[in-house]
Amino acid sequence: MLTLDNKKKLKREILAYFLLTVGSALFAIGDVMFVNPYLMAPGGTYGLSNVFNTLWPWKISLYALCMDVPLLIIGTWILGPKFGVKTIVSTALIFLFTFILESWWGYNPVIHDGEIVKQAGASMVEIPHNGGWFSPDYFLNTVVAGIIYGLAIGLIFRSGATSGGSDIISMILHKYTKISLGTLVMIVDGIITLSTLIAFGDIRLPIYSVIIIFIEGKVIDLVVDGMKSYKTMFIITDNPEPVRNFIINNLKRGGTCITGSGLYKGNERKMVYVTLDRADMIKLRSVLYRIDPKAFVNIMESSEILGQGFRRLPQE
Repeated sequence: MLTLDNKKKLKREILAYFLLTVGSALFAIGDVMFVNPYLMAPGGTYGLSNVFNTLWPWKISLYALCMDVPLLIIGTWILGPKFGVKTIVSTALIFLFTFILESWWGYNPVIHDGEIVKQAGASMVEIPHNGGWFSPDYFLNTVVAGIIYGLAIGLIFRSGATSGGSDIISMILHKYTKISLGTLVMIVDGIITLSTLIAFGDIRLPIYSVIIIFIEGKVIDLVVDGMKSYKTMFIITDNPEPVRNFIINNLKRGGTCITGSGLYKGNERKMVYVTLDRADMIKLRSVLYRIDPKAFVNIMESSEILGQGFRRLPQE
């Protein structure tokens, strides 16, 4: 019989695989119905597969599979077993959904009511629309693609999986170079994005691909971290008691009071450390001058707050 803890763990796993499945399906929709028809490649193995699919017609999913499987094997061999079961499941689901969608839907764009003709070595030819629901629109298509990609990858991250794919190349290079992983990811994805310019000779394509990556990143942050914005305040004051009382009694929040000494004179000072949402931060900031006009305040953006009073710590 399942214990209460086991039931909770089972529910979390079911939710995780549900998010993983939805995210993988959304990724396939974004790639096949929005990114590929407009000849864009916003990084990753699927971005490169879009270029190959146009130059040498073969299914996107098969191109990606031919890259993803060797990358997972090589990555595991060089980096060790860093890629969990969910990453492998994510790779398989994205392949499956992409294969089904491109077999059923083809490569027809959603934001277009005419025909887009692909030509190897040339950009797309836009056929004038006939007054339908959507007309050819690079920018609208780019925004929608970025939102769908962001939702997809955000849900995959929330499930506990990682993106794998071309990121494995960055991880391997990071192991043997002193370049940061973030920089290497940008370099690898940048090369993939620029491949559209080399293949199709249209400067718009890498520019719109970069816009997709930017929108995607913002949406991922919203999906993973939520809409709420938190601020961390470091308040150095000679009068910490009124600050403490305001935080506890007016804002109904907690915090930490740290004792330190100034570098210049070595005098003992009190520092109040507190994390608040934006509204409470504004309330506290507005009363600080009245409490201590000489207070020193440092306000920082907090991307993730875990623990009592905020989001609970993740459980394995």
